[in-house]
Amino acid sequence: MAPGLSTSSQFQENCREDDAGAVFVLESKGNWWHAGFHLTTAIVGPLILTLPYAFRGLGWILGFFCLTVMGVVTFYSYYLMSKVLDHCEKEGRRHIRFRELAGDIFGSGWMFYFVIFIQTAINTGVGIGAILLAADSLKIMYSNLSPDGPLKLYHFIAMVTLVMIVLSQLPSFHSLRYINLGSLLLSLGYTSLVVGACIHAGYSQNAPPKDYSLDPSQSTKAFDAFTSISILAAIFGNGILPEIQATMAPPATGKMVKGLLMCYTVIVFTFYPAALSGYWAFGSKSSSNILKSLLPDNGPSLAPTWVLGLAVVFVIFQLFAIGLVYSQVAYEIMEKKSANVKEGMFSKRNLIPRLLLRTLYMIFCAFFAAMLPFFGDISGVVGAIGFIPLDFILPMLLYNMTHKPPRSSLTYWINITIMVVFTGAGIMGTFSSIRKLVLDANKFKLFSSDVID
Repeated sequence: MAPGLSTSSQFQENCREDDAGAVFVLESKGNWWHAGFHLTTAIVGPLILTLPYAFRGLGWILGFFCLTVMGVVTFYSYYLMSKVLDHCEKEGRRHIRFRELAGDIFGSGWMFYFVIFIQTAINTGVGIGAILLAADSLKIMYSNLSPDGPLKLYHFIAMVTLVMIVLSQLPSFHSLRYINLGSLLLSLGYTSLVVGACIHAGYSQNAPPKDYSLDPSQSTKAFDAFTSISILAAIFGNGILPEIQATMAPPATGKMVKGLLMCYTVIVFTFYPAALSGYWAFGSKSSSNILKSLLPDNGPSLAPTWVLGLAVVFVIFQLFAIGLVYSQVAYEIMEKKSANVKEGMFSKRNLIPRLLLRTLYMIFCAFFAAMLPFFGDISGVVGAIGFIPLDFILPMLLYNMTHKPPRSSLTYWINITIMVVFTGAGIMGTFSSIRKLVLDANKFKLFSSDVID
């Protein structure tokens, strides 16, 4: 018996031998720092570039407050989720999938299917968003270097997708560990470059006038605020935490907390500088991708081109890692049905279905990225519908159900309060995000070459 495993836990590990999705995609070989790399890639990504855009719907004070609250609450939420997973593991039920955990705690009722739905929406939405942002970043640089060039957004989407198809053949989540270490370093790199560029732009003579006013209409102001909150939820979100814990060698107890501390240390050094410098430089003119503000369609670049070019390269490389991380759940589902665990991971029997299915999945994401280029709006909708329930409600509910803190305890009421507040925020964020998506639908045609703010 492996050290630290109970008899029932060892039995579960043996049962995984017949589960190709678990054996091939969610192989459990990692250490806590590998989990830290995965978590950082899942949370600290180029969505950082939308932080000034989120601030423009909130203003200075409320923006800083909401950013801080989101950080504190999500760290607490992920901490509780790790405690739930540790609790189950100690009882001999080591869960490697979110739907598996939901089935254990909630049974096979509607909550089980709700978790499956929102996790699927998150992973697919992030996959689409990663391709779209990488392509848009390439297009921004291309348009700056060749303003009258013939290439359109969908051409860059095709280029990005081709690279993603090749990288998607890495067989397991664990095999991404060094790619995700590189992703962590890239996030620090492009954040530093973008912050420097925003400070340079803020002092530039060509910078737009600094205007931090919100919309004069009270109703529009409220809708903008809830949309921004939804975007912040998407930026902090990480809907596949059980799958990340699954990549660690058992027993995984306590390891996720160390990974979270690594991740949130990186967050402090990336989120705040990017949000504050970008909003300071552009205010209410901040684009959903701050690179577009730094490289306006009309007028000269507001920062050295080489700085922005290097930042774009870093962003694109990291987006490949993010797309891979959020695709793992889809791959695990596909390989559970298509692969034969009795054959080798790289056998012809398993290699051909993996190649075909993962290629088709990437093409599916690319098609929707090209058809609906609403990057900022997609972030808001996914944040409201997916990340808010999964990250701000379910972990507290799961903790209360598994650990059963006394109703007189502070922990119980903190959890209940967070659930109630973010249920309301999720409902309003869903409504406002979908409203903005509908309004923006009048501004573009299918397969447009411009991403709508």
